[in-house]
Amino acid sequence: MTVSAVNEIESQFAQLPPAIQLRVLERLVHQMRESLPPRQDDWEAELSAMAADPEMQRELLRTNSEFSDAEADGLGKS
Repeated sequence: MTVSAVNEIESQFAQLPPAIQLRVLERLVHQMRESLPPRQDDWEAELSAMAADPEMQRELLRTNSEFSDAEADGLGKS
């Protein structure tokens, strides 16, 4: 983007009422956050939330019970 384009955007932005400026800024920040890759601590927080989810815990218990016979066969253990 050229300097003149940036200047034009800034000039038009300055002409907007403050409430609209705030709405534009909030939308831009939201778009930026959506486009950035998740940070490591965000990923860990999401993983913790998923692990604490009762529905997820039920699904893990169900999956573990389905494979419990395979665990008992001793394969894969050194």
